[in-house]
Amino acid sequence: MRRLLLVTALAAALCGPAAAQSPEVEALAATVDAKVQAWRRDIHQHPELGNREVRTAKLAADHLRALGFEDIRTGVATTGVTAVLRGGKPGPRIALRADMDALPVTERSGLPFASKVTTEFNGQTTGVMHACGHDAHVGILMGVAEALASIKADLPGEVLFIFQPAEEGPPDGEEGGAGEMLRQGVFDRFKPEAVFGLHVFSTLNAGQVGYRSGPLMAASDRFNIVVKGRQTHGSRPWGGVDPIVAAADIIGTAQTIVSRRQNISKQPVVVSFGAVNGGIRFNIIPDEVELIGTIRTFDEGMRAQVFADLKNVAESVAKAHGATVVAKVPDIDGNPVTVNHPALAARVVPSLEAAVGRDNVVEMDLVMGAEDFSLFAQQVPGFFFFVGATPKGQDPIKAPSNHSPEFFLDEEALKVGTRAMLQVALDYLHTVE
Repeated sequence: MRRLLLVTALAAALCGPAAAQSPEVEALAATVDAKVQAWRRDIHQHPELGNREVRTAKLAADHLRALGFEDIRTGVATTGVTAVLRGGKPGPRIALRADMDALPVTERSGLPFASKVTTEFNGQTTGVMHACGHDAHVGILMGVAEALASIKADLPGEVLFIFQPAEEGPPDGEEGGAGEMLRQGVFDRFKPEAVFGLHVFSTLNAGQVGYRSGPLMAASDRFNIVVKGRQTHGSRPWGGVDPIVAAADIIGTAQTIVSRRQNISKQPVVVSFGAVNGGIRFNIIPDEVELIGTIRTFDEGMRAQVFADLKNVAESVAKAHGATVVAKVPDIDGNPVTVNHPALAARVVPSLEAAVGRDNVVEMDLVMGAEDFSLFAQQVPGFFFFVGATPKGQDPIKAPSNHSPEFFLDEEALKVGTRAMLQVALDYLHTVE
């Protein structure tokens, strides 16, 4: 395996415009490609929402047991699975993570293995779909586990495999996700030097890998604002206090938080209202209106300022209308910024180039989406990268995005993700700092 590091180093240093693929990694990955595809299709057909990933977790745990992994733990943060692969030689400790949960989305992909699962979500019947590609993440990590287990005797170091539930958020009233896994001691039992994760992404074509050093994905926070008025007949608005008009004014004024109060030349900021709930009849002005939405930021100072500004807007505008407001900004702890540790990124990028070719490694713009992988990366240096999902020849900007009912994963992404994660893990484990 020493040759693996040499091949990667020479490829990065000598091969000109495009790095050469490591033949060792290609050979290892080829042994699991068919299985990764089969696992992904099976999981895709049987999706499960956050904290409900019972079948998916069992699939992963049974696989790890069959491979002879140690310290296999199930039921972590409700349905999570962790396990340790101990190499036959001393070396570093790293962690590899995949998220398992699906979304309350009714699938319209037309795939022969499309989901037909339905469930009750927030009082409504909905389909369940792997509309964000977590089925691919699980399949890839299962493949990486098998590939590394096959060379266990020559492998230096130890690898913690993390199959995480509820990345999209746990059900209301429940705890879950990366934060809950950490609270339950996943990094207390096994403290890695570095943690790695990947995500299939519609805005890249199949064959490409995307990364960014430093801040990569935004902090994500929810807010809940309840505007309280006084109910009256629609023909006599002066007889009450109209929370609908006050809410509309809050929504409009809130747009100035980004456009007039934040220095967006420094970092982008987003404040979006996702739902407006209030009223029951055409001729009744209701007692209250609920506003819910999201805040996305990349700077902790700006994040705190947006919280304060939005709460001030809600309270001040409501008061101007004679209404009152209960503003929870944020309403729950959100995900912090996903940051790729700069030194780790510099170390890892040559591995990505070796896996897929230098021309296929793309430096990303800031991504306004969020990931609770960020919580793992707050504890130890982390590196998170994207794997292109949109078929070659299609414009990824126009392709159905992650979370769309038409989201389509080109299965070339499975091969790319497996090779990239293998290369990253092996190069790190074999490098002596």
